[in-house]
Amino acid sequence: MKRDPIGSVIAGLVLVLTLLWASATVGITDAPSQVSNIPVKGMVTMVDLGSKECVPCKMMAPIIVELEKEYKNRAAIIFVDVWKQKDQSSQFEIRVIPTQIFFDREGKEVYRHEGFLDKDSIVNMLRTLGVQG
Repeated sequence: MKRDPIGSVIAGLVLVLTLLWASATVGITDAPSQVSNIPVKGMVTMVDLGSKECVPCKMMAPIIVELEKEYKNRAAIIFVDVWKQKDQSSQFEIRVIPTQIFFDREGKEVYRHEGFLDKDSIVNMLRTLGVQG
C-alpha cells in the first residue's frame, strides 16, 4: 500500500490546529458583563475584538490565552466575540476584525490596531503603557 505523504502532513496539520484552537478557547469568555467592564478600572487593558469564526481571529486566540495567563493581575487581556455580543461590542466602533484596542490605567484609549497582531507587538505596547513583563 502506497502512502500519500502530503495527505498525511495535511491531516496532521489539521489535527494540530484543531487541538490548538480547542485549547486556546478555554480561557475566552463571551460574557456580556465582561464587555461593560472594558476598560478595567485602574488597569492597563488590551481588548481583542473578533470572532471565533474568522481566520486571523483564530490565529490570535492562542496568543490572547497566553497573555491572559502571563499578565494576570498586571494587565487585563480580554477577547470579545463581536458576532455573539453585537449590542455590547458596538461601543468600540470597529471597522474590521480582529481589532485590538489598548487603554491606559485611566481608561483612555491610547492605541488601536486592525488585523492580526503578533505577541511581541502586544507585549511591547503593554510595556510602553508601563506593564512589567
